[in-house]
Amino acid sequence: MHNDSAADKTDAAPELPGRASYTQFADRYAQMAPEKPHNALYERPATEALLGDVAGLAVLDAGCGPGIVSAELAGKGARVQAFDVTPAMVELARVRCADMAVEVAQGDLGQPLHWLADAQFDRIVCSLALDYVEHLADTFAEFHRVARPGAQLVFSMAHPMRDWIDTRTRGGRTYFETTRFGLHWGGFGEPKPYVEAYRRPLADIVNALIDTGWSIDRVSEPKPLPEMKAVAPALYAELMIAPAFICVRARRV
Repeated sequence: MHNDSAADKTDAAPELPGRASYTQFADRYAQMAPEKPHNALYERPATEALLGDVAGLAVLDAGCGPGIVSAELAGKGARVQAFDVTPAMVELARVRCADMAVEVAQGDLGQPLHWLADAQFDRIVCSLALDYVEHLADTFAEFHRVARPGAQLVFSMAHPMRDWIDTRTRGGRTYFETTRFGLHWGGFGEPKPYVEAYRRPLADIVNALIDTGWSIDRVSEPKPLPEMKAVAPALYAELMIAPAFICVRARRV
């Protein structure tokens, strides 16, 4: 990501990092993310490749933001339920997905998904939202509850090692600890939004999945689509050296 400045924040704060962050620039994000190279030519294609054919399937879009992925899934024939913690994003998603097979609710990834029934979904997708959740095992356990036997969970996150290499994320802690940090994001206009998230070791992500009844069947450290080279050559060169994100597909057992 193109970040300009940072500040560590290792103590818990009362406001949720995702809601606090995206409230600042929800409209700008909704307008720019559909075409932004980091999203459109990198993360979304990698995540959607792991999802496969969704026609006729019940899909949960967890942390849906302004409904970009939900709309794409509905366009491919999925029946989508979506939710996000940020009220502005919920409204944007409802507008984007109007007249589609998409239901949008407000909900927190870090809390029980009480409005969703057991064994309800064939696919769960969570695109770049788990970085705002402190305790992943609780979230993965809820995903397991609402997933049907054999269902697939596909999610993308900031790559743990990529974040660790950026020393601004460390907050004086070790790689083995979960750290809450903040960065000012470039690429979404002015004023630059200050976005907080959690950085954690790779083992914590993997073990949280295993401990909650998921079996990992594919991990992707994606490269950008070739089309990025023409529109964002510096970013393309950077991502061809090392990944910014990690994408995972797991199966409910």
